[in-house]
Amino acid sequence: YSCIFFNTLKLPFVNSRLIKKPQCLLWKLVKLHYFMPPFGQSALLRGVSMGTSDSPGSPRLNHLIVDDRHGIIYCYVPKVACTNWKRVMIVLSESLLDQGVPYRNPLDIPREHVHNTSTHLTFNKFWRRYGKFSRHLMKIKLKKYTKFLFVRDPFVRLISAFRSKFELENEEFYRRFAIPMLKLYSNHTNLPTSVSEAFGAGLKVTFSDFIQYLLDPRTEKMAPFNEHWRQVYRLCHPCQIDYDFIGKLETLDEDAAYLLQLLKVDRLLRFPPSYRNRTASSWEDNWFAKIPLAWRQQLYKLYEADFVLFGYPKPENLLKD
Repeated sequence: YSCIFFNTLKLPFVNSRLIKKPQCLLWKLVKLHYFMPPFGQSALLRGVSMGTSDSPGSPRLNHLIVDDRHGIIYCYVPKVACTNWKRVMIVLSESLLDQGVPYRNPLDIPREHVHNTSTHLTFNKFWRRYGKFSRHLMKIKLKKYTKFLFVRDPFVRLISAFRSKFELENEEFYRRFAIPMLKLYSNHTNLPTSVSEAFGAGLKVTFSDFIQYLLDPRTEKMAPFNEHWRQVYRLCHPCQIDYDFIGKLETLDEDAAYLLQLLKVDRLLRFPPSYRNRTASSWEDNWFAKIPLAWRQQLYKLYEADFVLFGYPKPENLLKD
């Protein structure tokens, strides 16, 4: 079960530094096959071509956004500056017009268009567009194009997902996720049908409810994790796809500037400024203070692949008494 992700000869990681060999060896020690099914890029593409359902064992590539004009592939990860990186991809690919003219400034693009799936060319659309040639085209693009993604401390990403989807009024997430969580883990019945009514009555999902939902084995028997808390290795398949650049949200401004130079598009646009209300790593201790130690340890196991693959230290302070 070899992992082709770690190419120490060519892979600029953060701030153009190369991934260190010990990181790769460490990943082998934690047994990659425990997390990933035993297939390479060919099987990954075959699953897409066959329209295989999105599950841990049969991934799809709907998170890979393609820009054919500049030869770029971006795997977007929710809660890791993906809104602005999607804006950048729209400008580069000229996939969206404003009164017949392509957008030139990423910040001019309305948010509702940014996350509209019809705006982007993603790999899961290739089968419908190119038919029997789709797999061959995907293989060529994965080989020739510059591929990148951005990652974030896995636990901080979870806090960020919880804050945006459950602390703010979100009708879709209330109905799809909050109502089941409140019934299962807070013993609530006869819940309001709308999120505004629920918030008005003080009925909100707690962070503890959310962690129980993630750890509950019944959750993924019903459906794969939502993309906002699904592990990055399941969204972007770094052991099947040989990424050229992996940036980190913790050093976003520096990494974005370097990447735009690497892509040779730095004269066309600038990456939008960072969001000031971003969830900070220093908040972890407070957020996890009321989460039982056993749950924290189980949660680490659930996201261990992302910690190890992307060079995040094990949060020992959260995993010990």
